[in-house]
Amino acid sequence: MNADAVTSPETSTDQTPGPAGPPTVPSSVVWCCGRPYVLEARPGRARWMGTDYRGRPEALSSAELQRRGWSRRRAC
Repeated sequence: MNADAVTSPETSTDQTPGPAGPPTVPSSVVWCCGRPYVLEARPGRARWMGTDYRGRPEALSSAELQRRGWSRRRAC
């Protein structure tokens, strides 16, 4: 049996991201600090929109999201 047949490329996408960083596809959803953030495509620079701990809108850059720690799944 081939080792490539056993290893699925999808398993790594459900884990905490590697050096590649957050997704770049608009409308992608990631979790950071227990809250969801959605990637908004806008002219110039994309931004991650979510809410802070008080429910107020919060915009983060990809670098800020990466610094705070993010995942594709909600972490309680």
